[in-house]
Amino acid sequence: MHTMSELREVLEEMVSGHLPDQGHFVVEVKISPQGDQTLLSILIDADQGVTIDTCAKVSRAVSNEIEDKNLIENAYRIEVSSPGVDYPLASERQYIKNIGRELKVLLQDGKEVKGKLLTVADGSITLQVKKKEKGKKATEEETSHALEDIKKSIVQVSFK
Repeated sequence: MHTMSELREVLEEMVSGHLPDQGHFVVEVKISPQGDQTLLSILIDADQGVTIDTCAKVSRAVSNEIEDKNLIENAYRIEVSSPGVDYPLASERQYIKNIGRELKVLLQDGKEVKGKLLTVADGSITLQVKKKEKGKKATEEETSHALEDIKKSIVQVSFK
């Protein structure tokens, strides 16, 4: 019997093995016991976006492998999806995918920064932030933040 974190690791590796190509990656694998069932929530993403078809294929392949290896003893449900727009960015790769978009970034020190994501490199991001002072024209400045200083970043969806 695996511990939760061992099982999560095994599943992450398994999911990675069933992704269609290098453009896809695992964002998160969550294991939540629900009564007599276990829910496996698997989030995958791709540099070009994830299709429902890919989610279905990964789901089937992972299910078959869980059965073959007898990994989970009780009943389980598996959900494979891509992170929604409101899901915080988790990896440098997800930041890269969102270059050019507006982000709302919550820093570890409690400060909040909103700006357009310009670059992602060497574990930090650069944002273009509008600064507005009373009675003056808004100016823009670039600010850099190390990924480890960021509590969470959410892409701001604009419907213009």
